[in-house]
Amino acid sequence: MSLHSDEVLTASGAQGHSGLLRGLNPEQLAAVTLPAQPALILAGAGSGKTRVLTTRIAWLLTTGQVSPGGVMAVTFTNKAAREMLARLSAMLPIPVRGMWVGTFHGLCNRFLRTHWKLAALPQSFQILDMQDQLASVKRIIKAMNLDEERFVPKQVSAFIAGSKDDGLRPRDIAVRDEQTRRLAEIYQAYEDQCQREGSVDFAELMLRTYELMRDNDALREHYRHRFRHILVDEFQDTNRLQYLWLKMFASPGNAAAGVPPASVLAVGDDDQSIYAFRGALVGNMADFQREFHVERLIRLEQNYRSSSHILDTANALIARNTRRLGKNLRTDAGAGEPVRVFEATSDFAEAQWFLEEAQQLHREGTARAEIALLYRSNAQSRVLESALFNAGIPYRVYGGLRFFERAEIKHALAYLRLIENPNDDTSFLRVVNFPARGIGARTVEQVQDAARANACSLMLAAGQLGGKGGGKVGAKVGQFVALIDAMREATHGLTLRAIIEHVLATSGLADFYRNDKDGQDRLENLAELVNAAEAFVTLEGFGKDAVALPVDEQAISATGEGGAVGSVGTIGRTLAPDAETGE
Repeated sequence: MSLHSDEVLTASGAQGHSGLLRGLNPEQLAAVTLPAQPALILAGAGSGKTRVLTTRIAWLLTTGQVSPGGVMAVTFTNKAAREMLARLSAMLPIPVRGMWVGTFHGLCNRFLRTHWKLAALPQSFQILDMQDQLASVKRIIKAMNLDEERFVPKQVSAFIAGSKDDGLRPRDIAVRDEQTRRLAEIYQAYEDQCQREGSVDFAELMLRTYELMRDNDALREHYRHRFRHILVDEFQDTNRLQYLWLKMFASPGNAAAGVPPASVLAVGDDDQSIYAFRGALVGNMADFQREFHVERLIRLEQNYRSSSHILDTANALIARNTRRLGKNLRTDAGAGEPVRVFEATSDFAEAQWFLEEAQQLHREGTARAEIALLYRSNAQSRVLESALFNAGIPYRVYGGLRFFERAEIKHALAYLRLIENPNDDTSFLRVVNFPARGIGARTVEQVQDAARANACSLMLAAGQLGGKGGGKVGAKVGQFVALIDAMREATHGLTLRAIIEHVLATSGLADFYRNDKDGQDRLENLAELVNAAEAFVTLEGFGKDAVALPVDEQAISATGEGGAVGSVGTIGRTLAPDAETGE
């Protein structure tokens, strides 16, 4: 049965507010005028969900169902929160400051600033960013006399953040082995240090708010009574702790006791869940339906962004996903250009096909700034970038770095250059302690002083320092020199591909990124660097040009004049270029 605006307005008691609701399609109108009960809105891409959320809040306020102070709206980014407040200010004749609108972390910051005493925090507590957290972890690892190669600071920071996202304190960590026991000890020392300094990190904002609400009955009941309507955007990207946090502010109710669940409007799209790698649980949508006894599920299937050819293709592909709640996007925008599929025989052939397509479009009058290329992962960009560069076509990487500008690629190439040219001091400085091998800044200064005194390269000075009984420091430097010499000897006569594979394995780069929680993308990039070696002929050893040319030429390439550049970038970066956290 189709819904008509007048019917929904009458059924919802919204007569007199037709101006506010004018222009909504039937699905949007049904979502905006829902009664005060839990509901799940499946909002497809380009379906106008932001308009639905803002109009829902405006409708609740103008119909007298709630005051501004009784509304909480949780967004995924600060940008989305600002946009929502701006739209509401334009729609309503009343101030909207009383509403709580923001990201999870932003709202937690507001909560803890209000209840700092109950949270055992100083009134002016500081928020640590990721670099601050990493620096703190490094100090703790050093103070505990632990090996940074075994307890890599970045990985330890990720362990602490991940534990907090799972709602775990150090005492809650399941200690399975000596490594985990040490990690829990570092976590505890980090917590103690933060408490002494009066600081919290982003994950702590969430966890401490949740714990305070969980353990303080009066405070929990106060906020549950205050926020009569809670709206959550991008629900498919919430993690375990965020869902637990929501249940502190909005009670799922108690059917046996006759207590109804809170009015929570969860808006999301299980088909667009892309943040599982950082703890998002698309299963939270199913849990919400079950635990909050959701009776109303509305699908926003009218798309205002794409043509039907694109939507039909997307619908056909996503329909193959299992365990989805299901929806079928449609549009009134017309058929549009047909979707074409080209199956290339290789990544080089694929890049050439794209290049020819882009050049033809440009010849026909399409500006380069209107041509975009999306790829699945960063590692795929290398061949595509090379094709664009070789053809003299300017381009800009959107939301990321050019392939040869990425840190892992620079590290690998520095090893290769140092093997080829021991006098390359720049490459020496880049990799002498990467991955970490206990060669600190003071040791490097000693090597530099020796090189200046003897008018020689850093590599030669390091060899001399390591070979004349320089103690523990000299031994570590000597081991690095021996490593480079051994790789040079082992790779003599190999193909460039084999050389790179050997260097990645022997230098420790591959193991370092393999053990890094967020290292999968970097490993893929290194694998693509190995593939890139196929573009060069087999050499006796390898020449400087084979290693340096792709980097040096791209480092000085122009980005084009004005907007005359094409854009390339991963799909994920394009979909979410500003996933901010905190205030």
